[in-house]
Amino acid sequence: MISNVLSWIIFLPVIGAVLVLLVPRSEKQTNIIRAISAVFTGLQVVLAIYIFIQFDRNTSTMQMVEQVKWIPSYNIWYFIGIDGLSVSMVLLTALLSFICIFASWGIERAVKGYFALFLLLDTGMMGVFCALDFFLFYIFWEVMLLPMYFLIGIWGGPRREYAAIKFFLYTLFGSVLMLVAMLVFYFNVKDPVTGGHTFNMLHMMDQTLHQGLLSQFNVRLLAFAALYVGFAIKIPAFPFHTWLPDAHVEAPTAISVILAGVLLKMGTYGLLRISYPVLPDAMMYKPFAYGFVVIAVINIVYGALCAMAQKDLKKLVAYSSIGHMGVVMLGMAGLTPLGMNGAVLQMFNHGTVTAMLFLLVGVIYDRAHHRDVDGFGGLAHQMPIYTGIVTVAFFANLGLPGLSSFISEAFSFLGAFSSTAFDLKVYTIISTLGIVLVAGYMLWTLQRIFLGQLNPKYADLPEINGRELFTLVPLAAIVIFLGIYPAPVLNLLEVTLNNLVVFMTKEAPMIWGGM
Repeated sequence: MISNVLSWIIFLPVIGAVLVLLVPRSEKQTNIIRAISAVFTGLQVVLAIYIFIQFDRNTSTMQMVEQVKWIPSYNIWYFIGIDGLSVSMVLLTALLSFICIFASWGIERAVKGYFALFLLLDTGMMGVFCALDFFLFYIFWEVMLLPMYFLIGIWGGPRREYAAIKFFLYTLFGSVLMLVAMLVFYFNVKDPVTGGHTFNMLHMMDQTLHQGLLSQFNVRLLAFAALYVGFAIKIPAFPFHTWLPDAHVEAPTAISVILAGVLLKMGTYGLLRISYPVLPDAMMYKPFAYGFVVIAVINIVYGALCAMAQKDLKKLVAYSSIGHMGVVMLGMAGLTPLGMNGAVLQMFNHGTVTAMLFLLVGVIYDRAHHRDVDGFGGLAHQMPIYTGIVTVAFFANLGLPGLSSFISEAFSFLGAFSSTAFDLKVYTIISTLGIVLVAGYMLWTLQRIFLGQLNPKYADLPEINGRELFTLVPLAAIVIFLGIYPAPVLNLLEVTLNNLVVFMTKEAPMIWGGM
């Protein structure tokens, strides 16, 4: 086995960023900068494939663990590892980061700065999914903030400064609440070896090590609420979603892909990695549990209704993401093995489908220089290959059987409906309205842009090119393959998520003698 494989996959982009910054400032060096970025994100993909092959699917224990003392006086460790929950996100992050380098080929202004910041962002994302020390997790979480702020604020659209500041302020507010919860855990969880304070997430999950303030149920509820808001902003869950459409509309294409494909997943990942196992009794507390479900339902229906009202194609896809992340939350809420597996599979599938959608929006924007849905018409006559790929992405987004989203959405709905921990049947039935709404706006959009008579203004519009196909075809292949045979991803998730469900539904209520 490759030694320190997780450290390599996390920090390879930093090495690439340093090399990019060392390239002499010259327009002739642009291709060298792009090539360096492609090589180092490509090496990440190779390591991700290696991790996929080596990963033991029969255990829920952490694998490929690396643990080194970092700041001994405060018991802070460089502690990383992966299990079934995190390995799928590692694969997704590596794949989308590599693809986004090629989607960024059209960046011509301050190329060195753009690619260096993108590679730093890549490291932050990968670190979040591997960190097992809460302090380290928080560092990686914050590392993502500044690169994303500048990538939107410098290389974005006309209202880029507004969108970047809004994203920064929302995320910073959530980070402050997360910091408060982290400090509560640190000072009230006992290290089983030294008896001192600890940021070790695995120790935090051991309820017998909780003491002091964490012995008080009200404090646990407040800590859970603080974490929830911090993670809900990233999801984004209603009513913390308003930063997302602005950020997507103004961000460059590749950054929109990363925002929807990876960053949104960090919210639900944080809930499953920290909130659920550290404070299971708070999640099982019925007012919180049903509140979580209500927000999931609002996300699904409200997100779909907002998407239907959009004229800007990119904003339509952005609101669509809000709805689909609601499906993830619904699957998580039922606390059933089927729902949990469906939720995390939906995280992966939504990452690939929404990446396709934003890349396809970028293709048409580069040619027509606008995204007005009603401003096109009949493009299928002029761009048949592009139309075919769009059709696959649109039908995947609406959950057509045979494409990846159908499996994960079906599992999420069925898992929530069959929940024994809570009665979610009515909520699940209401949520299915989202399926009809998504089908309605996706088919309506397809009809307005691609069918009917060709708009004469676009009679000379060039077909999709080879570089663009290179970014889209692998994602389309994954969407089709996992729609037919989802086992490769489900096998990664099953043992870890099933164990989490057992812990939540059987052991958590015992903390306070039942909720």
